[in-house]
Amino acid sequence: MTSLIKRDLMKCASPEKAKILSRFFKTGKGEYGEGDVFLGITVPEQRKVAKRYPYLSLRELRNLLSSRIHEHRLVSLLILVEKYRGSDETGRKEIFDFYLDNKRYINNWDLVDLSAPNIPGDYLLDKDTSPLRRLAESENIWDRRIAIMSTFAFIRKSRFGDTFRIARMLLSDDHDLIHKAVGWMLREVGKRDRRAEEAFLKKHFRRMPRTMLRYAIERFEEKKRRSFLKTS
Repeated sequence: MTSLIKRDLMKCASPEKAKILSRFFKTGKGEYGEGDVFLGITVPEQRKVAKRYPYLSLRELRNLLSSRIHEHRLVSLLILVEKYRGSDETGRKEIFDFYLDNKRYINNWDLVDLSAPNIPGDYLLDKDTSPLRRLAESENIWDRRIAIMSTFAFIRKSRFGDTFRIARMLLSDDHDLIHKAVGWMLREVGKRDRRAEEAFLKKHFRRMPRTMLRYAIERFEEKKRRSFLKTS
C-alpha cells in the first residue's frame, strides 16, 4: 500500500518547487533540516493523497514515516491524525505510543505543528502531562517543539497551565524555532484570555529571547507592545 502512496506522490512532484522547499526548510549542511529530501508537493496535494489511504496499518505508516523524503513523512502524519480521530480510547493509546516511539522521524517544524496538538496534545488532555515535560527537557529540538506545540490542544480548551509550565522551561532555549513556537502559543493564550497572557509576560518577559517576546505580543496594541520591547 505504501508503494501506491509513493507512486501517487511522485506524480505530483515538481523539481522546481523541491528546490524552493529545500531552501525554505533549511536542508543545507549544518542547518536544522539538514538531509531532508523534498519532492516539491504542496500541502493541499498531499492532503488529497492522504485521503485516498485512510486504512493504512501502523506498520505501513511507520514504513512511510521513516522515509528520508519529507512528503512521505508528512502524508503519513496526516493519515495518522485522521486515524487517531476515528479511534476509540484503546486505539488512541496505541497511536499515542506509536507517535512517541517514532518521534525521531517527526523532524521538521511543519511535521511537528500538524501532528503534536492533534495526537499527544489531545491524548493527554485528561491525563498526566509529565510526558510533555520530559520532551521539553530533551536535547532534541523537535522533542522540545512537540512539547510546546502539544499544549495547543489545552489552549483550545482554555486550559493554560501546561502551556505556561512548558514555556517557563523553554525561556532559556537557544533555538529560534523554539522561541517562535513558545511565543506563538503564548499569543494563542492571549486570544482567549489576554489577562492570563499578560500576567505570565509581566513575570517573565525580561528573560525571554526577543523573537519569543515579539511573537507573544504581536496582537497587542502598539503602545503596550512598545512598552514590553523597551523594558525587555
